Amino acid sequence: MRVAVYYNNRDIRIEERPIPQVGPGEILVRVRASGICGSDVMEWYRVPKAPVVLGHEIAGEVVEVGEGVTKFKTGDRVFATHHVPCNTCYHCLRGNHSVCETLRRTHFDPGGFSEYVRIPALNVDRGTFLLPEGMSFEEGAFIEPLGCAIRGQRVCGFRMGSSVLIVGSGVTGLLHLQLACAQGAGRVIATDVNEYKLSAALRFGASAVIHAGSEDIVARLRNVNEGRLADFVIVCTGSARAIEQAFHLVEKGGSILFFAPTDPEVKVSIPFNDVWWSGVTITSSYAAAPYDLALAIELIRERRVNVVDMITHRLPLSEIAFGFQLVAESRESLKVIVEP
Repeated sequence: MRVAVYYNNRDIRIEERPIPQVGPGEILVRVRASGICGSDVMEWYRVPKAPVVLGHEIAGEVVEVGEGVTKFKTGDRVFATHHVPCNTCYHCLRGNHSVCETLRRTHFDPGGFSEYVRIPALNVDRGTFLLPEGMSFEEGAFIEPLGCAIRGQRVCGFRMGSSVLIVGSGVTGLLHLQLACAQGAGRVIATDVNEYKLSAALRFGASAVIHAGSEDIVARLRNVNEGRLADFVIVCTGSARAIEQAFHLVEKGGSILFFAPTDPEVKVSIPFNDVWWSGVTITSSYAAAPYDLALAIELIRERRVNVVDMITHRLPLSEIAFGFQLVAESRESLKVIVEP
């Protein structure tokens, strides 16, 4: 089978490998759609692990089932997540599934940027779902990133009627924007330095947009939000400047959700007394629990979150290098879907 092997953002090679053999409890999936995630182009994180086959936002068709598999059969259309929690450790039992050591060790074989993937038994048991009738494979590729957004808004305590500021209007920002609207946000405002993404934010339901490079964000935010700052600030960029700005954009008693990592050497300053006096809650979120993924499936199935119109490029595996270029440059593209 063909696989796309990552060496760095400018070096992704199409190579041949044997189709994985499934064991007891495992399934083999023919990948039909695989999204390129922003984390796939974080070279500081990916290059030390190279060469590697990436791709964790997948949907496909079951072509073989291992001994003992009863939940799935050949021909089933499925979504599978690469990271699954054990559900029994100290962290899982406290509801902190995304820091479970099992979750951080689980992966596909080899990765979603390939024609076939072997889904390990634990992932089959706890992280594989049937696609609902009428849901396309490319929609299924959004289940994992939307699930991550769902967990983020859940852990930061989102409340209906709140004002929400999305800092960074790329794919994750737009998913957060639509999710906040679906949950009954009173007003959702989006920022970015890219006009293309600001236009996209308006299309996907933003009440207003703010150009972070040319506008006074605080003044503009108060102007469009009845004189107040945002109840919830969701930071979907690793920009140190954006992270530091977030502390000046949150209303008293509000919450900041940090949803994206920085480069590892980055340090930011916190106006501690201001945060303390204002009663601001700060939290972060990574990955998704199984029930977040189940909810993501329903939101996509019911078209409460429009993922199809977020796709700007559909590419064959042979053109994946171009897809990585689009995502790394992050100019006039949103979601890039690879169709192996």
